[in-house]
Amino acid sequence: MSSGIASINRPAAPPQPTGREVWAFLKKEFRPKGAVMTPFNIISGLTVLLAVVLLAIRFTRGLASITNLSQQFPWGLWIGFDVMTGVAFAGGAYVLTFMVYILNMEKYRPIVRVTVLNAFLAYVFYAGALLLDLGRPWNVFNPIIGNSFGLSSVLFLVAWHFMLYMLAAFMEFAPAAAEWLGMARLRKLLGAMTLGAVIFGVTLSTLHQSGLGALFMMAKDKIFPLWYSEYIPVLFVVSSVFAGLSMVIFEGSISQRVFINRVSESIKKSHNAILIGLARICAATMFLYLFLKVLDVTHTQSWGYLFTPMGFWWAMEVGFFVAVPMVFFTVSVRNRNYRLIRIAAIMTLIGIILNRLNLSVFAFRPDAAVHYMPSWMEVEVTFAVIFVEIWVYRWIINRLPVLSDPPAWAKEPEPVAAATA
Repeated sequence: MSSGIASINRPAAPPQPTGREVWAFLKKEFRPKGAVMTPFNIISGLTVLLAVVLLAIRFTRGLASITNLSQQFPWGLWIGFDVMTGVAFAGGAYVLTFMVYILNMEKYRPIVRVTVLNAFLAYVFYAGALLLDLGRPWNVFNPIIGNSFGLSSVLFLVAWHFMLYMLAAFMEFAPAAAEWLGMARLRKLLGAMTLGAVIFGVTLSTLHQSGLGALFMMAKDKIFPLWYSEYIPVLFVVSSVFAGLSMVIFEGSISQRVFINRVSESIKKSHNAILIGLARICAATMFLYLFLKVLDVTHTQSWGYLFTPMGFWWAMEVGFFVAVPMVFFTVSVRNRNYRLIRIAAIMTLIGIILNRLNLSVFAFRPDAAVHYMPSWMEVEVTFAVIFVEIWVYRWIINRLPVLSDPPAWAKEPEPVAAATA
């Protein structure tokens, strides 16, 4: 007689809450936790209030009332930073979910939820920021219900990818919300859908990361040759890998300090090992990116442009913010230097910001008599968007099981091999 695999008993799931209980719980949870009048809250609150006034002016008087955008420079800071850079920074989610759910690299599982949350909020807020830049924001529904679907447009593709990926990221994160609300049956259903959402999300991510790069292929005559490339879609995908993972390193290091009381023991114990693993991946993908950049300049015979002011600017972007952090990541992995990993991650993030802004702003129409520079109001609104995203992120972290362990009833049972008779 033999017995199969026995499972460790786990606590029974709580009874399904009623609608009244959920409403009472939510009212309690929406109350502030901790001090309200902190320096950060005051500064960010004033910034957001000013942004509300500026956006009221923008939507009543047009883009020209608070921005320096023009027919020559239709894309500025709100696209170059909020969208192009923000989407690259969110790339860590599709990379980590692929590693954990598809490749079964369990070492990274403790940070999957917080990474998916960061990506979901980034897409929600930066897609929202996109509305600020549209001259006719009400036409944003055209890809879905409009008369002119624009099936041949790259923007049509990107728009649908954005919408569908936000849905996929929401589905990936939704089990944490179900655990927070104590909805065991919903949690079980959402958990069963996670793998499908991950596969769908990874596919969409690679497509829209490359799609954003493909937008610039239509502006060949307007972009300085060192930045224009037939491989821009590939470069965008590759750079989103080390950009996203560098953001994971940066945010993870901050969360370890700011939310110390919420961080689970599993994250604390695995933090250093995760840093080393992420640094190794960053170094490898940055080498690939650097190789592609050099190959592209060689293929297009653009070396002569390096001895121009724009060429020196390109060399600084690629050399100081790609090659140098790549070396830092490599050395830090070999020497297990965690501080150097964080320095390399910060340099990488700066390099991605520089690359996206160079492509969309500074290297765009460099010969124009009057070049675009963002107004202080554009900068102010950008900071306001970031602050609101931080508010939402902080609220979720302090309540939902993101950095903390899930409730005992939601944990997967660990199988125990029984003796065979």
